[in-house]
Amino acid sequence: MGSISSTSPSVVRAENTPYFTPANNAGAAVNPEDPSTPTLFRPLRIRDVTLKNRIIVSPMCMYSAEPNPSSPFIGALTDYQLTHLGQFALKGAGLVFVEALAVQANGRISPNDAGLWQEGTESEQFKGLRRVVQFAHSQGAKVAVQLAHAGRKASVSAPWLAVQLGRHNVRADESVFGWPNNVVGPSGGHEHIWDPEEDRYWTPRALSTAEIKEMVQSFAKSAALAVEAGVDVIEIHAAHGYLLNQFLSPVTNKRTDGYGGSFENRVRIVRETAAAVRAAIPEGTPLFLRISVTEWLEGQPVAAESGSWDVESSLRLVKILPELGIDLVDVSSAGNHKSQKIEVHPGYQVDLAGQLRKAIREAGASTLVGGVGLITDAEQAQGIVQGADEAQQAEGIVSGPEPKADVVFLARQFLREPEWVITTAKKLGVKVTLPAQFWRAL
Repeated sequence: MGSISSTSPSVVRAENTPYFTPANNAGAAVNPEDPSTPTLFRPLRIRDVTLKNRIIVSPMCMYSAEPNPSSPFIGALTDYQLTHLGQFALKGAGLVFVEALAVQANGRISPNDAGLWQEGTESEQFKGLRRVVQFAHSQGAKVAVQLAHAGRKASVSAPWLAVQLGRHNVRADESVFGWPNNVVGPSGGHEHIWDPEEDRYWTPRALSTAEIKEMVQSFAKSAALAVEAGVDVIEIHAAHGYLLNQFLSPVTNKRTDGYGGSFENRVRIVRETAAAVRAAIPEGTPLFLRISVTEWLEGQPVAAESGSWDVESSLRLVKILPELGIDLVDVSSAGNHKSQKIEVHPGYQVDLAGQLRKAIREAGASTLVGGVGLITDAEQAQGIVQGADEAQQAEGIVSGPEPKADVVFLARQFLREPEWVITTAKKLGVKVTLPAQFWRAL
């Protein structure tokens, strides 16, 4: 299952932590250059960051932050997130995503969401993030943050409340620290409620041009703070029906100014956000973009007049990603309208990733692609990325069909099985390093 890579029995203390912990590096292949090492466990360099394997923990909202705006701990990561995310770093994930961090207070999905809108390094939001990063780094994992704004899907209660009430969703009003009068979107009015069913979502108001510019800068400020906290990778969230996705789609964007109408106008906000973030972070810091490749609204009445955001739209978008400084497109889907019709099956989003990756490579671009969605077992994950290392392909080491993605993102499977990286290595016959504290179990 594992192997100790050190030639000395001594344990090295991890750097940059205010407490003692061994400098671990679980999940790294003992012989990564061996031609027999599966691509899933081969390192991947993106700008100045090298991932020890191709396995990424997707951002998962935990709805477990302080909601009270009068508290200095509002939106800050706590010991819960340290424990939750730390276990994935401890057990071998190459890159661990912190849950979506709102770039503005009204950009949270729920009052219990985490954020990074407070300025300065003395804020509790900054200190909570830095603490998670320090521990993850001590375990040999890289850390990413997903920067987000929920747009018209904001100010709802934590999901477990809805479950208790037998609902899909419940609005959060002022009594539970919600902001019903400050829910925003590209367009406003009752017709732009995500779902007009009573008590599910608030009516959004349309953002002014000045507010759009301010929001773009909020992404940049949060990105700069994240890097200062030690974060290795930044991702811009433009999927799942949240604010940037709402601007991209003609279904939800009915603006008549420079941010609405044509494809070029609707993608303007992504262009500006990516440019602002790229300018705010070091050149060596990788920048990812998560998109919903399709809204799954083809043939639905809501898309009959204006069309929808579909695969063809995404294929147009990925062509401009290199000029925006985007290093990887994180391929998801859906979430922007209640009329979506999805045929869910294992790999349904991975197939979409494969389409985009093929188009990117045929265009001569090197933008990486991440596959996500119902990835659960070792052979499935390995099959998605096998051959993704171009050096292996050039040397003729790997043959067969083109990979569908360069990395895999897993979320719920890590909730079920935090040690998934270690068990996957065992199933694939890969010797990997383990935490020093686990050596007795070998």
